[in-house]
Amino acid sequence: MIPTLTAFAQPPDRGRGLARDMPVRWALAEVGQPYRVRLLAFAAMKEPAHRALHPFGQIPTYEEGDLALFESGAIVLHLAERHPGLLPDDFNARARAIAWMFSAQSTMEPPIVERGMAILVEGDKPWHAERLPLLEDRVRARLGELSRHLAERDWLERGFSAGDLLLVTVLRRLNGSGLLEENPNLLAYVARGEARPAFRQAFAAQSAVFKAASAS
Repeated sequence: MIPTLTAFAQPPDRGRGLARDMPVRWALAEVGQPYRVRLLAFAAMKEPAHRALHPFGQIPTYEEGDLALFESGAIVLHLAERHPGLLPDDFNARARAIAWMFSAQSTMEPPIVERGMAILVEGDKPWHAERLPLLEDRVRARLGELSRHLAERDWLERGFSAGDLLLVTVLRRLNGSGLLEENPNLLAYVARGEARPAFRQAFAAQSAVFKAASAS
């Protein structure tokens, strides 16, 4: 059965591979699972039909037969458990990889997103100049901790896993900020993720939506 993924009809990330459907596309490419995409306008995301799939009216959603899922991390975990290649076979390593999946979205991502939103929507506020350095220091602290843990390893476990997939996805939000460059091993880690054929395939598919929307 070919699953269906929902995504933005007009991606707000302008084809940079930062929309929430990106990690799901990447996971699907890693496991070689074909899929369909249903593109949604912003207004359609708030309609009852989509809210029946995603209570908060966001993307992505994932439909596979009678199963409907929302939240990119939950969808990636489902795919990793259903298909080989995204979780280690060893029980303990598998548990650690799942822990890193949660950590990517609950520990690493919040300060990164908060910094990004401050730049996007608070630039004209009187407190912005004082607040932004504080937000960037929080990001630096998390990056430093992650850098020390990763050390010289290529991946979080012995091989690439769904934990790496989600963590690289999160760290890519810092591309162009200069913050990743402060930890060369993290910069190299993200580059390794971006070099994977499955990532390139997913990125091309997501970018194509933006290009088509821009041309219409």
